[in-house]
Amino acid sequence: MKKAFIRPAIAALLLISGASLLSCKDYLNVTPTAYSTSEETFSTVDGATTAVIGAYDMLSGDTGYGNRLSSYFPFDSDEMVGSIGASDAGRRGIARYSAIPSNSEVNNPWVNLYQGIERANICLKFIPQSSKYTGGSSAEQASMKRLYGEMLALRAQYYFELVRNWGDVPEPRTASVTGQDFNLYRTDRDSIYAHLVKDLAVAENLVPWRSDNGAISNERFSKGAIKGLRARIALFRGGWSMGVDGQERRAADYLDYYRIARTECLDLMNNRTQHTLNAKFDAPFRSIANIDGAAANAADNAHEVIFAIGAGGASAQSDSKLGYYNGPRLTGSPTFGQSSGAITIVPTYFYAFDSTDTRRDVTVTPYVIDATDTQKGATLLSTTDGKYRRDWRSPALSSTTLQSLSFDWIVLRFSDVLLMYAEAENELNGPSSSAVAALMEVRRRGYGTATAPAVSTASKAAFFDELTKERFVEFGGEGIRKYDLIRWNLLTAKIAQTRLDVTAMADQTTASRYSYVPLKMYFTSVTGSTSGLRWARSFYKPAPATAPTGTTAVNWRSSITTAFVTTNWAAGYTPLKQVLPIPQTARDNNPNLTQNAGY
Repeated sequence: MKKAFIRPAIAALLLISGASLLSCKDYLNVTPTAYSTSEETFSTVDGATTAVIGAYDMLSGDTGYGNRLSSYFPFDSDEMVGSIGASDAGRRGIARYSAIPSNSEVNNPWVNLYQGIERANICLKFIPQSSKYTGGSSAEQASMKRLYGEMLALRAQYYFELVRNWGDVPEPRTASVTGQDFNLYRTDRDSIYAHLVKDLAVAENLVPWRSDNGAISNERFSKGAIKGLRARIALFRGGWSMGVDGQERRAADYLDYYRIARTECLDLMNNRTQHTLNAKFDAPFRSIANIDGAAANAADNAHEVIFAIGAGGASAQSDSKLGYYNGPRLTGSPTFGQSSGAITIVPTYFYAFDSTDTRRDVTVTPYVIDATDTQKGATLLSTTDGKYRRDWRSPALSSTTLQSLSFDWIVLRFSDVLLMYAEAENELNGPSSSAVAALMEVRRRGYGTATAPAVSTASKAAFFDELTKERFVEFGGEGIRKYDLIRWNLLTAKIAQTRLDVTAMADQTTASRYSYVPLKMYFTSVTGSTSGLRWARSFYKPAPATAPTGTTAVNWRSSITTAFVTTNWAAGYTPLKQVLPIPQTARDNNPNLTQNAGY
């Protein structure tokens, strides 16, 4: 069932903060707190809840996870391509690792995230000062403490996004006040991550489990979501990162954070009544598209989605462009409408999947839907990501102009918990039976069978290689892969290897090591079919040069050219470009902000 959208009163927190949040000239672009209004607002549980909901609001919309943070920032990687084409001063500059400090698509999410932190800081200041926090009824005290815990977690999510995209950033941990000096220096990312891990340890003891949360949906933090976020941030704190000097580093105490991640994941794994895997891999994504909740087979019955960013309202401020900006390309379908299909796959990613892995046909979409509602085959180069599909939406929206489909952005699934556990356990104890079991649970579900290819346990390194491949095929298009590669210190190597692989795939001679990949594929559009498309040949065997009777040919491997690796994908990548430039506007307003190396 589609969960209720949580933003009925976004304006409330704007009242708390005083005048427009965009009017000030400091690097945060916020205004000081209006204390009298705040004290009144937080004097009741309802008022505090409204303010908390307003703090969540900065997660959604075009400058949040509704588009930029979900669809611009996580690409290019060795799985997906962000808006194919040459670098520009906007989204393609980000994807091609050629962003400039004046790029508005870099600046606006930065401002948005700091606005979210300011709103969370306001709540964290005034909730404990409320008479209901320590002097209310037991129910009121529990509610206020839960709200406080949620704000610790929400602030951590905002900071996590800042750090993984910009590295060392300023870290204001209190609400702004009149006369405050906003010219803060950058805080070391390891220090920020350590603070967040501590904050989340407090938060998880204040916020109840999902089943104890009443009507609160997965669009707000539960104990399970906080534990999952704490595990994720702990792995980043224990991983590799690039300092402002351009040097890769890993803190000496990194194993301490792997232990934290292992503990949190194990706690979630031991509470399967709260969250577990659905029987089918596509259930979470069909659930997101199941707006009216009518189709029982499109429900996330296992609560696999632990935390998601709510979307709704059909506006750039509160909704998402998921399913319009990404997903299969729809060219004015009278039933489904249109979508741009801007996120395409790296051609080699299709072949990261075994032919029997059910995740492939959920994660990628080698089809388009034309203006006659006909599904047709796409080329390998134009195959798109597939977890957010306009043609899955129920009810369908046929308006060709509507870009907001109310699709939530999934931040954390239970399969990530299992694989984070496997990673942490392997790092601490090698490929133990429990690490293998966790990985195999994900793999078996992916293959849709009780059996699946076995995991190599020959060494810690061999199991880690298995784990990186499993996360590769499990989380395609979910904004995870690039950041995984960065914390593993593998992004440079994977970019280089993918260049070689795609170049080899573009080689159309029989000597190519990708000669098993068909140059052409042949399909039949099937009227009335649930799939709408039938491929006539295997994707994993060479196909004949002439089309079988009754089929249509599409250039499959032959669509790939060397321009892909020279211009249209990761063209500006250097190791120094793993993080974005600090926005020029922020540096103009704060002379203490230094720029990242390489910009």
